[in-house]
Amino acid sequence: MIKAIISDMGQVVLWFDNGQFYRRLSQVSPLSQEEIRQIVRDHFELIELLDTGRISPPEFYTKIISLTQANLSYEDFIEAYCNVFSPNYQVINILKRAKTSCRLILLSNTDLLRFSYIRERFPEAMIFDSLVLSYEVGLMKPHPEIYRIALDVAQVSPGEAVFIDDLEENIRTANLLGLKSILYRPETELEKALSSFGINLVSP
Repeated sequence: MIKAIISDMGQVVLWFDNGQFYRRLSQVSPLSQEEIRQIVRDHFELIELLDTGRISPPEFYTKIISLTQANLSYEDFIEAYCNVFSPNYQVINILKRAKTSCRLILLSNTDLLRFSYIRERFPEAMIFDSLVLSYEVGLMKPHPEIYRIALDVAQVSPGEAVFIDDLEENIRTANLLGLKSILYRPETELEKALSSFGINLVSP
């Protein structure tokens, strides 16, 4: 019996487009949007450090500004970095309906800046019973231990949980640990997928 849904945030509950951030930086940098995108890819360890709480937001700002040569204040940088989200109301409403029969746990690779912004800007997405956030626990998906933390928080065994994520590598780890899973795509019929696991969805 499924007792918990463990869900990702980005590209599931909220859509996001980092291209908006790169475009904003390119407007105040000698580099193009694509050049900035490539720099971020080449220095992805900075994202990992921020997402695991091992560098502070001001340190992240300083490093990105140095790499991109962007002329942007810290406050404007934060707005540009965070203002890339929009709600996926279809998923939000489905998960809210599932809460009557399952605990709802957020398992997200995220950082303090973006999650603080999301919490303030999109209260309708704050539907979860508990949160497991990479910057708080110091681990990122697909590290197996972060899934175990989520299971402990949900107080369920792997076979009693369904994991939802948009990245195949994250799904693979969940499956290896014994969780049921749904690889989410824009075309995914989430209600049908959850119902196939015996999860009761109350009528809207």
